[in-house]
Amino acid sequence: MRYWRALHIQIDVLEFFEELPPVVADSKKTLFFKRKHFATHLPLNYRYSPSHFWAKQIEGGWQVGFTKFATRMLGDMVDHDFDIQTEAPVVPGQILGWVEGFKAISDLYAFSSGKFKGANMALKKDISLISKQPYDEGWLYEVKGQLDNKCVDAEGYAAILNQTIDKMLEQQQAEKGESIE
Repeated sequence: MRYWRALHIQIDVLEFFEELPPVVADSKKTLFFKRKHFATHLPLNYRYSPSHFWAKQIEGGWQVGFTKFATRMLGDMVDHDFDIQTEAPVVPGQILGWVEGFKAISDLYAFSSGKFKGANMALKKDISLISKQPYDEGWLYEVKGQLDNKCVDAEGYAAILNQTIDKMLEQQQAEKGESIE
C-alpha cells in the first residue's frame, strides 16, 4: 500500500511539472521548454516560424535552421538539397529545397522576403549536424531580407509548441478510441 501511495504521489508531481510554463535560463540566454517527453532550450535572440524553423540575425541577413522539435519529427537526417540558386529572390512560403529524415521528408521553406544567400556547406560532409546541433552548426541556409510577420520570439514559439503537442495528443487519443470500437 505504501508503494502505491508513493507511486501515486510521484505521478501527481510529474503531471504538475508537465504543466509548468517555460522557464528562462539566464546563464545561456535560452527559454527552457518541456512538455511530455520533449524538452529543448530555445535561444532568446532567435525568431521562430509556425512551421518550426528558426532564424538568427547575422551580419548581412539571417541564418535559418530547423528547431529541435522539427528535427525530432523528421528523425535522423539522411539527405537534403536546394532547388534555388544563390542570389535568387525569395518570398515567404516559397519552397527552396527538401530534407529527408528516417521518419519523414520535408520541404524547406522561405519565411522571409529577400535573396537566398546559400546553403550550409558543412551539411554536405555531415548532415547529422541538423539533428545534433540544430541551433548552431546545423543551420540550413542564409537569406538576406525581411522576416515574415508570422515569426515570433521564443515565448511565442513555446505557445506554438504547446498548441502543436496538444493537437498531436488529441489525435493520438482519437486514434486509440477508433481502434477500440
